[in-house]
Amino acid sequence: MTPTTPTRDFSPSRGARVQVQSVLYNNEPHAIERAFDSLARSADLAISDEVVGSVVWRIGDASPLRTFSDDQLAALQARDPDSVRIEYRWFGENSGSARGHNLLAEGSDADYLLIQNPDVIHSPRTLHELLDAFRHSPVGMVEAKQLPVEHPKDYDRITGETGWATTACALIPRELFEELDGFDDESFFLYCDDVDFSWKVRLSGYRVIFQPSAVVFHDKKLSDDGAWQPSSAEIYYSAEAALFLAAKWSRDDVVDHILSVFQGSGDDTLEKAAATFTSARDEGRLAAPLDPEHRIAVFEDGLYTKHRFPL
Repeated sequence: MTPTTPTRDFSPSRGARVQVQSVLYNNEPHAIERAFDSLARSADLAISDEVVGSVVWRIGDASPLRTFSDDQLAALQARDPDSVRIEYRWFGENSGSARGHNLLAEGSDADYLLIQNPDVIHSPRTLHELLDAFRHSPVGMVEAKQLPVEHPKDYDRITGETGWATTACALIPRELFEELDGFDDESFFLYCDDVDFSWKVRLSGYRVIFQPSAVVFHDKKLSDDGAWQPSSAEIYYSAEAALFLAAKWSRDDVVDHILSVFQGSGDDTLEKAAATFTSARDEGRLAAPLDPEHRIAVFEDGLYTKHRFPL
């Protein structure tokens, strides 16, 4: 399958309907409250300017126990009953991010889906700026700038075009999300679902845009020397995802290299990821390969697009 010519213009109309959606997993309620307050302010301004007609925040809870009781949800909604309507669903299982977002998107009648981490803090005009990027067709996905640590992915300083968009905070036309069958939750549990989806957007002929003027705060826990400190679960799922992503995007050479590193590492986490992948491959459970001519996907030194600085 080669890149196609885009067939739709997703430029926003006045009064666009936006569905924000987040998946919880043992998040602190106070972090969600803070995020809601910032989203409500961003929504209030966008609604006042008729940029947005309505905003709903669908929250999917994948925690072992409910994060919010009905009374707590009512109290959260009461913080701003007019700008953002809250819809809450406890999954009763650890869905992972990809499947969780697919479940939240089901039955939506919104014009746009804003996929975001539940603790993301909006600046007052985040919704304005994300939607504005869609006026420069053909655009299929727009990513916000994260503070205090900006994602290191490279992007075109003039057009904002980038290789992929992280769904810490990214806006997608709902029709395009459905057309592309959402996130691949069979291949990706926690990581690389956004990389894969971004590449599908580009394969369909649409641009993926980084919008520096759409600013959000997304807290990071770094070491004393500024390095990312992943948990063991994050290491495992990112390692597993790297294999499934390379296989799906027709890079058997990358798969072979990663497997050789993981299987000879002596690291139980990496060896487990390799075993999970090889089992799926042997059982014929891998996704159908895409991009055989390697026009879209980038695999470079363990990265999925060029980076401007290390993290």
